[in-house]
Amino acid sequence: MSGKKIGLFVMASLGALALAGCGADDIASPGTGGNVTINNPGGGNNGGNNGGNNGGGTVTPASGCPTIDDPQGLKDDGTITGPTGTWRVCTLPSRINRSIRLTKVPGLLYQLSGRVDVGTDGGFTASASDTNVTLTIDPGVIVFGGTGQSWLAVNRGNKINAVGTQTQPIIFTSRDNVLGLNTDASQGQWGGVVLMGRGRVTDCTTGSVAAGTCERQTEGAADPARFGGANDADNSGRMSYVQIRFSGYVLGANVELQSLTGEGVGSGTQLDHIMSFNSSDDGSEWFGGSPNLKHYIAVGADDDSLDVDTGARMNVQFGLLIQRPGAGDALNEIDSNGFETDTPRTKLQLSNLTMIQPQVSSSNEANDQASALYRGNSDVTLVNSILISPNNECIRMNGSGATPVTLTARSTVLSCNATKYIGTGSLTAAQVAAAFGAGSNNNRDDFTSTLVSGFVNGSNESGIVAFNPTTLASFFSAVNYIGAASSSSDTWFSGWTCNSGTANFGSGNSGACTSLPTN
Repeated sequence: MSGKKIGLFVMASLGALALAGCGADDIASPGTGGNVTINNPGGGNNGGNNGGNNGGGTVTPASGCPTIDDPQGLKDDGTITGPTGTWRVCTLPSRINRSIRLTKVPGLLYQLSGRVDVGTDGGFTASASDTNVTLTIDPGVIVFGGTGQSWLAVNRGNKINAVGTQTQPIIFTSRDNVLGLNTDASQGQWGGVVLMGRGRVTDCTTGSVAAGTCERQTEGAADPARFGGANDADNSGRMSYVQIRFSGYVLGANVELQSLTGEGVGSGTQLDHIMSFNSSDDGSEWFGGSPNLKHYIAVGADDDSLDVDTGARMNVQFGLLIQRPGAGDALNEIDSNGFETDTPRTKLQLSNLTMIQPQVSSSNEANDQASALYRGNSDVTLVNSILISPNNECIRMNGSGATPVTLTARSTVLSCNATKYIGTGSLTAAQVAAAFGAGSNNNRDDFTSTLVSGFVNGSNESGIVAFNPTTLASFFSAVNYIGAASSSSDTWFSGWTCNSGTANFGSGNSGACTSLPTN
């Protein structure tokens, strides 16, 4: 989030609620990149949502929509056809008022036709007024945004239980993906998934930090979409083995959402094995709370691959952040949105990340000026990690306030251009270099990468002595290696991910990100 407002925006003139997350001032989001001609295999015309596209493939539509416990039920919106075949479309209600389960049915897709609320916001503190709605999504289910303004909002006092498996991931995607219109450059075609919790936040729109009543309003929402509270252990549910593709619909200049937005998410929420693909803004962004995230992949984010703001205290272990050549901004960014005296301080602890900006003729980073940007009232700990950005500066730190941003690095290696470090505000480049501390604590800024298959450790990576991350927090697992993938036998990314020209995760996955699995 570079020089941008925090929050999400709704474009009321579109006639439907729409949400957007924080986006850098210089981010462009081309969607499908213009008209795309698809020569589908044989098949007949269909009606419903397809708009006349001819199809083929092997999928035949389910006979109808299943019954759910919410009295509004699912709306049968006919069929949609793309290269994989023809699917039944079952549209969710705009507000889910009772706990429901979306089951996997052959030949069936679930649709978000606009903003879909899980339950009703229960307010700052848990109480009897909480609706306690849980949206359960079974392994293998595919949910698509039927319009650009489609997004899923999990309100305070409610939960999501989206738990896929390694062979049956849950996929959130766009209508264009179903129709077969996408390429590896497509992005920004629907909203995304937003979790709103009761963790502490800063930069209040309601209440104050001093009084312990700070809340933030999702900016621009026609209906309240608030988050924040005093419970850093709040539980918004679980998301595991989930792909979120082509998110971040452009509502206006620099107004996009990201794949996954966490707002006041507490440590009671379980988040693991989550893949963001081609978000037009950040891969994921986190506003306040105490979220923990393990086994995270962000491929092709058009802004930052991981963005942490406004008092979030976040732990992340095992992550692959891979940007498209010539696209994207920072691989990770930490900020406090200019509220340098607010507490809690934003705090990010990262272990075992492999972060890659490809070697291209021009640098990827834009407004952030380096592959990692750390600033504001925040503290960063970076251990057991690899940052490969041969054409860019690696780390920029911007000092502001009485106690500016801090950086602690252990067993971390950098491969950058000759400049390596940038200091702005009250910090100089020499101070940033000293904070990283190359030549001590097993840190190196003159590293030569020997990664294989794009992101798996080679001999040079294996030669770095690892740091024990369990000393940072009990969340972390003990490791004896740096980076996200220690060797060819370390395949935690296999099976539940999708492949693209930017990153190929193997033959046993759900297929190309531009297509849908049919099993």
